[in-house]
Amino acid sequence: MNKSGLQPIEYKVLIKLDEVEEKTTGGLFIPETARDREQMMQVKAVLIATGGDAFEDMAEPTPRIGDRIYVAKAAGYHVTGADGETYRLINDKDIAAIVEEG
Repeated sequence: MNKSGLQPIEYKVLIKLDEVEEKTTGGLFIPETARDREQMMQVKAVLIATGGDAFEDMAEPTPRIGDRIYVAKAAGYHVTGADGETYRLINDKDIAAIVEEG
């Protein structure tokens, strides 16, 4: 699942934020600057990879690779993977919840 070429270390985790819509529900295109700002504020993501010490001192349940999660808005920093995609590298403690879909 990790096509980024990035492997977090220690307590870091690599996430892929959900994509922001290009159009409003009414069909209007959202300007790129507004989409970029919205993407920065996005809090729903998928866990892509974990460092060796991630979740070591957390109680269950802990997220697993592939889980949908909520993260703190300003957590971590954006990185570009070898696949050209943008990811966010954050601390394991910045994950607020696991999304149980279904």
